[in-house]
This record gives sequence, C-alpha cells and structure tokens, in this order.
Amino acid sequence: MRVLRGRADSPVADRDATAAMLERTAESGDPAVRAWRPHRQIAFGRRDSRSDDYDVAKRVARGCEFDPVERSVGGRAVAYTGNTVAFATAVPLADMRVGMDERYDEATRAIQRALWKLGVPARRGEPEASFCAGDYSLQCEGKLVGIAQRVRKNAALVSGVVVVRDREEIADVLDPVYAALGVPFDPDSVGSVADAGGTDDPDEVARTIEALLVGDRETEVVRVGEREDAASA
Repeated sequence: MRVLRGRADSPVADRDATAAMLERTAESGDPAVRAWRPHRQIAFGRRDSRSDDYDVAKRVARGCEFDPVERSVGGRAVAYTGNTVAFATAVPLADMRVGMDERYDEATRAIQRALWKLGVPARRGEPEASFCAGDYSLQCEGKLVGIAQRVRKNAALVSGVVVVRDREEIADVLDPVYAALGVPFDPDSVGSVADAGGTDDPDEVARTIEALLVGDRETEVVRVGEREDAASA
C-alpha cells in the first residue's frame, strides 16, 4: 500500500495530489492512504457551488481569512484551520456499482478505532444542524468526523475530515458561511478531539488514523511533491 505524507505548496496543488493518488490506484490497482493537515481553507462542495449565494459565501470565507476552494467529493462546506486533519483512502474497484456501503463502513470503523486509541469514545451519528451533514459521521460532545466517497471507473476514494482543535474558530466561520448558503447550522454542534478528552496534536491524530487505515499491510511511503523514484519503503 502506498502511503502519502505531507502536503503540497498550495490548496489547489494539495487537492491535485489526492486526485493523482486516486488516478494511480485506478491505473495500477494498488490501494493508497493519506492522512495530513490541509492548508487553512473553506472547502465548498458541489451543492454549495450551485447555490444562488455561493459568491456571497466565498466572500464571507475570505473575510474570515479562509481561502475558499471547491472539492469534487462530499457535501457542504468544511473548514480547515491548518490544525484540522484530512484523510483519504483510494481502493481499486472491479465493479463501480457495488460496495459503496461496505467501503463507508470500513473507513468509519477505522477512524472510530483511531479515536478510541486516542482516548475519545466517539460514536456513530452527529448532532442536528451539523457541518457537512451526512450518514457517516462520528461524534463525541459534538461532531468530530465527516466522511464522503467518490466513485469512478476502477477506483473509489473514501475521504473525510477530523476536527482536532480550534472548535470555536471553525464554528465562528461556518456560522456565517452556512447562513449565506441558506443551510441550517448550529455552532454548538461542532466538537473536537481535544475537547472530547483526546490530544490536541494534529500530527499524532494523522499518524494514528494512517496506522488504522493501513492495518497490517506493507507500505511504500512517499512524500507529497516528491519524485516517484525518491520514495522509500
């Protein structure tokens, strides 16, 4: 299994790195995992981009000093402070029409076990009016994790976000962003690993998640932005 670590120089380049990870899995049949700290940004989903007031929401994000970007996977807007952890696992597919629920369940269990290992008794579900509401979420004193999936020919990408700390900052920016989009949002629904009794170290969270997603498989570690022939086992 290929394991990507680090991040690219910009939000756009960083998103391209994950897209390239998925593309490589589709071509080679080799799975890949990535857990990292994205740049400070608001990542808007496709439903957001179709909103009549999308431009207003982007201006709100910039006014709060968050760069607005668009992502191809997931639902509504998600805030990354620089201390927020993202994860992604790319898996090969024989048939893109089957297995979606199983992939969701596998990823959700892995992230839940990672949080348990970090001392957070996370459980399935989310509070009402949460950010990026979805069926595959984890909560503990607020929403901690949201998970989404993108399926293409020969491969699927299961990805998500983990709020490690900066709970109030995330709530403060998402409140006016969601208001601009006309989407219900309760700032008190935001949780964090730190506030739930876990670590406030995003790197520790990322490495723990990586380990649970990889399991006992052999790995090839590659730094994002590094040449392929510079990879180390």
